[in-house]
Amino acid sequence: MKKDNITLPPSDAPSSPPSKVAQPGLRANWRQFTLLIIVNAFVGGMVGLERSIVPLLGQHAFGLASTTAVLSFILSFGIVKALANLFAGRLSDRIGRKGVLISGWLIGLPVPLLIIFAPSWGWIIVANLLLGINQGLCWSTTVIMKIDLVGPARRGLAMGLNEAAGYGAVSLSTIVAGYLAATYTLRPQPFLPGIAFALAGLLLSLTLVRESHDYARQEATLLAQATRHTDMGAQQTTNSSADQLSFKDIFLLTSWKNQTLFGVSQAGLVNNMNDGLAWGLFPLFFAAGGLDITHIGLLAGIYPGVWGIAQLVTGALSDRLGRKGMIVGGMMLQGIAIGLLPLVHGFGWWSVTMVLLGLGTALVYPTLLAAISDVAHPQWRASSVGVYRLWRDNGYVIGALLAGILADLLGVTWAIGVIGGVTFLSGVLAQVVMSETLPHR
Repeated sequence: MKKDNITLPPSDAPSSPPSKVAQPGLRANWRQFTLLIIVNAFVGGMVGLERSIVPLLGQHAFGLASTTAVLSFILSFGIVKALANLFAGRLSDRIGRKGVLISGWLIGLPVPLLIIFAPSWGWIIVANLLLGINQGLCWSTTVIMKIDLVGPARRGLAMGLNEAAGYGAVSLSTIVAGYLAATYTLRPQPFLPGIAFALAGLLLSLTLVRESHDYARQEATLLAQATRHTDMGAQQTTNSSADQLSFKDIFLLTSWKNQTLFGVSQAGLVNNMNDGLAWGLFPLFFAAGGLDITHIGLLAGIYPGVWGIAQLVTGALSDRLGRKGMIVGGMMLQGIAIGLLPLVHGFGWWSVTMVLLGLGTALVYPTLLAAISDVAHPQWRASSVGVYRLWRDNGYVIGALLAGILADLLGVTWAIGVIGGVTFLSGVLAQVVMSETLPHR
């Protein structure tokens, strides 16, 4: 792996871009930024409907006995979402952002209907294939567009707001779905809100969302000017322009060659590995512990709820304190929280572990995206974000397989303990390989 020497524009780079089309900054673009937050909340709401219901649906409605079989819907979701992230990033660099966003919503429209009318578990798998594409295209694109709009100074804050909206909606949607399932049945009522989410997201994206690719082009122009003026061209080209890097180069840099980007990618993968565990196995674990579906829905919602709300603070905090320490500490806290889960019992104690897990994830999630944005050149940043999100969401695949196999062979407690240990070790690895990416540090 290549040691990092990250090239970033100086603080006195030109503040007035020559084009009136692209004026970066949160204040200058607050209307579009707010609109994209709302759109991303609908994206999160789509996936939140599944988090407390679908594992139970597999056992009770379709009679699945194997934990691995129950978690197969996460496996299908994770594979296609990871690939959709990769293509979303590359297509956003090639053809623009808005078309990718609209395509994601069109693909997501049938998802709630497929789940509502599914006559067999195979239909649930197909629905989650489409949901994975929807999540990959839409969530990736809203991330990229917010990075475009906000400029380099407030990336941590921007990612915190984005992820807070998305996972806040995941939490509320999870709790609502659990309530509807407890009040009515597992189908169709918990999935009816998904129809409204998909239609609202599509209409907003078609009518009000504007293309943001010009902001990235403008930032690339300013970076090139700053590089020439300060004679930084001789340094290592982590921030090389897109003209000099093929997609293969970008993939290898983000995945392995650049130590910091490797550290970010592995942490993202392990983070979503334990999120796949939480999504697929925690409801079964809590049900085996004697909780009813209402309390299972609350526990399933506490974790993304704390995760979402806390990102309002952690994203902005990473702009002040730096990225690396928060990533390392967040991964270790997640590992500890997961490891505690089998050691305690009851709704109260399990609520505490879910709060800790949410806090640990909040430290990590927006900070990883901000670190990618710090390192990657604006012209290939969307592609790099796509590669990172490819690795991150492959964590769902690995998590579902590992949790299912371990649970079937050794029991749920072992599955939870092993993934908790892997998560803690991911924080140790990040400490070893990463460099600080925040420009002024």
